[in-house]
Amino acid sequence: MKANSIEPAVLLEVIRVQTEIARLGLDLGGVMHLVCQYASSLCHADGAVVELAEGDEMVYRATAGIAEGQLGLRLQRSGSLSGLCVTENRILQCDDSETDPRVDRPACRKVGFRSMLVVPLRHDSHIVGVLKVIATRTHAFSPEIALILGLLSELIGAAIFNAAKYESSDLYIRATHDDLTGIANRSLFYDRLRQQLAVARRSRSRLGIMSIDLDGLKTINDSRGHRAGDAAICEAAERIRRVLREGDLVARLGGDEFAVLLPNVRDRASMEDKCALFRQAISAPFMYEARELALAASIGYAICPEHGYDLDELMDQADQSMYRAKQQRLLAVEK
Repeated sequence: MKANSIEPAVLLEVIRVQTEIARLGLDLGGVMHLVCQYASSLCHADGAVVELAEGDEMVYRATAGIAEGQLGLRLQRSGSLSGLCVTENRILQCDDSETDPRVDRPACRKVGFRSMLVVPLRHDSHIVGVLKVIATRTHAFSPEIALILGLLSELIGAAIFNAAKYESSDLYIRATHDDLTGIANRSLFYDRLRQQLAVARRSRSRLGIMSIDLDGLKTINDSRGHRAGDAAICEAAERIRRVLREGDLVARLGGDEFAVLLPNVRDRASMEDKCALFRQAISAPFMYEARELALAASIGYAICPEHGYDLDELMDQADQSMYRAKQQRLLAVEK
């Protein structure tokens, strides 16, 4: 890699990214998200994606910019530039997705870009995925941008090696599960949500989506420190996991936010019952270092197809429902 062809200020930014990656430790999902954010900025792109090769598919496991809403998107390896990059193990560039026969044109249109630059990600001697920057304009990326993206891909490659040092199969777990709690992360949640929405549409079944926000975590962090806050998050994750049915999925979306997928729910009344069940489970007494701490949650939900089949609209409905529940709780406390 000809790093001396890159401006010193950009190299300093790459070094800063490396320092931030070191702080994240084995949180591979966090590393991939961080590098996506920096790749989009440093490469003057409109977005960035980390795609991992999983069987015959390429899966969006981290996104930034215009691709952010496509987390969990799946493409066939054959017929996509990312899949070709994995196969050929070399940097590939598309200057116009409307004229390049190597690309998955419908996917490009869905995400909303016209040009891209794709570099392979390595684990041991295997190519496990790609780092990709995208732009809404054609002919967006220069050879210098390719050098920058190559450096960033090497940072992800090093993180992949450290996170999955002993088992190649561990790579999937590290990329799709939350490092703190061990439950699914945002990437896996959106991946499963896309799949379950397709199932619900085909089978005319109902799908419940629950948005959970912990109440009082800031108070715990301020009074007992962040170790206590992390312990509270882990305890909440475990309590949620215990009341799941087979086939349900709980994920930590970030901070004190959780989401749950509930296939084959009956109706609004059953979702209300489930919300009450989860609230009760989370709000049981929580002991930390021989001291009882208050733990509670505000919970909202959406149901497909009652609230439609659009992923973003369903998540927004669940979040708005959760915020209403939180506001009602705060009003009750004030009274």
